[in-house]
Amino acid sequence: MSKVRQILDMNAFDATQGGTGAVARRLANLGAASVLFYREPIEMVSAKGAWMVARDGTRYLDFYNNVPSVGHSHPAVVEAVSRQIAVLNTNTRYIVEVVDAYLEALKDKLPAALSNVVMTCSGSEANDLALRVARAASGAQGVIVTETAYHGNTALVTEASPSALRRGTLPPHVVTVPAPGRAAFGEDIAGGFLSAVEGAMAELQRRGLGTAAFLADSIFSSDGIFADPAGFLRPAVEAVQAAGGLYIADEVQPGFGRTGDAFWGFARHGIAPDIVTMGKPMGNGFPMAGMAARPDHLAAFCEDVGYFNTFGGNPVAAAAGLAVLQVIAEEGLQENARTVGAHLRAGLEAVAADAPQVAAVRGTGLFIGVDLCAPDAPDTPDAAVTVRIIDAMRDAGVLIGAAGRYGATLKVRPPLCLSMDEADRFIDAFANATRDTL
Repeated sequence: MSKVRQILDMNAFDATQGGTGAVARRLANLGAASVLFYREPIEMVSAKGAWMVARDGTRYLDFYNNVPSVGHSHPAVVEAVSRQIAVLNTNTRYIVEVVDAYLEALKDKLPAALSNVVMTCSGSEANDLALRVARAASGAQGVIVTETAYHGNTALVTEASPSALRRGTLPPHVVTVPAPGRAAFGEDIAGGFLSAVEGAMAELQRRGLGTAAFLADSIFSSDGIFADPAGFLRPAVEAVQAAGGLYIADEVQPGFGRTGDAFWGFARHGIAPDIVTMGKPMGNGFPMAGMAARPDHLAAFCEDVGYFNTFGGNPVAAAAGLAVLQVIAEEGLQENARTVGAHLRAGLEAVAADAPQVAAVRGTGLFIGVDLCAPDAPDTPDAAVTVRIIDAMRDAGVLIGAAGRYGATLKVRPPLCLSMDEADRFIDAFANATRDTL
């Protein structure tokens, strides 16, 4: 039977083995909290577009990192950040024009009802705040997430991130549902997922907690990427809302045009979320995140506690975020995600047809999951095969990571500026890796 894997263990360097040089230095500094990619970590020195350069001069095509969403070191973002930090950087207790300009530009992309935005420094903080707002607005305590969800690393959010737990069990206020795939629900994804969420709400009611929130990343990235059919998520969300709970759309990974079909992942499903949380791609590597909510929901929370974040929404972050929105629009990156993503998926499906270790290819835009299995056993996820393919692709100059309940799904999420030629390079590397690892 395949082993369930914790998210930080996937494609990770085993720190218990020690290291030399730069690796030893890192381990000495961070200790047990150190997380490095690959069994042989890479020291990076620069990056541009979809490429990263290592200390030894090796160039790597980056399909691993969705943080620099418009491309590593994008000149428009570099210029905006450099200009603003040379003039003023302070907190949101002062009025600074660029902050409100950014908030208004961001709100233009969001549902009109979500007219209040609170800025934070990380997606973890945004999701933590969202859960607290949901509890205040709903009067309930329970939270529903998927079985391998990851939503961040604060104490409250870790409790709602099953894939972050190395041992122990979830607290009583958190109930999980299976990832919305055929393995759990057959061909009726929408109906099966709705039934699972309704069952979770009933369980929370039996526990006397009620349902405060259904917290979901609309592409279910940590579960292994489940995007289709578009619209399947809506019935479950509407059931939660009808029962008085809130839907928190975690857009840290699928947001900002990555799915190609829509600017937000939830928009592919025709959903009206109660709260939207954002992070990683907002500043193209500059640390910024946020939560958008209805004014009445935020007011219910602020009556009891209130919220202030010293660095959240600082002028430099706002400048970075505004530049990212402008680049996405001016360079047509959402459309690029759609067209190049479709080409990439078609290429991967063609490879899969001749590769017995590939069980499925899923996704939309530039967010694709590739399930890997024991050869000729598509129902048996194989993390060992996955590691061999990841290492083979690294040797070919391509960076890729894993996801899913068993760590047997390649998580394909390159920068949105990816070209057709770069997509073809990835397809070729993947084809060679599947052949070489048989």
